[in-house]
Amino acid sequence: MGGRTRGPGIRHDVRRREIADAVLEIVAEHGLASVSLSAVAARAGVSPGRVQHYFPAKDGLIAAAFDRGNALSSARISALVGSDPGSAAPRDVLSAVLTELIPHDPATRAHMRVRQAFAAFALSDEAIAARLRTEYARLHRRLADLLRRDQDAGRAPASLEPDTAAVGLTALAEGLAYYVLIGVGSCDAAREQVRAAVDAAYRSR
Repeated sequence: MGGRTRGPGIRHDVRRREIADAVLEIVAEHGLASVSLSAVAARAGVSPGRVQHYFPAKDGLIAAAFDRGNALSSARISALVGSDPGSAAPRDVLSAVLTELIPHDPATRAHMRVRQAFAAFALSDEAIAARLRTEYARLHRRLADLLRRDQDAGRAPASLEPDTAAVGLTALAEGLAYYVLIGVGSCDAAREQVRAAVDAAYRSR
């Protein structure tokens, strides 16, 4: 039974990813307001009916693109720190996650343009705001856990408050990312500021 369903199931997942990637490209170039069945279909090279077959409602299309963008970002971070992030030094993973939030190549620039577009849209769309709150809570927990691991091992000061530091470091990185996207600052300077903030967290008393 498994052999008969494996192929179609894989094709289904691949097609959904291709459509989600098309949404990400549109959002990165033109913003969320430009996402439509016809625009996504044209970008993905399929018919509008095919897009609707996989995503009957636009909300599902947007949600899939949001999840796909996060998955691609996670894959890039895993590639930076190795195949098993859990075995990497927490401080190295922390720096990789935060500096990856700063646009420094076409992939990260597109990702952060999408992320900023979702953030802007969330101000008037509670469904997207709810997804962002969930995503930020997950990210903050992940970063706080990294800090806590180093704190427990004596590599970070006992006075450090991991939960507070995680929120502050994320906000700094994303604020600098916005500056880079609109040309206020350079990516190199922003990434250096993030690394300096991580160093400062490990020196806090």
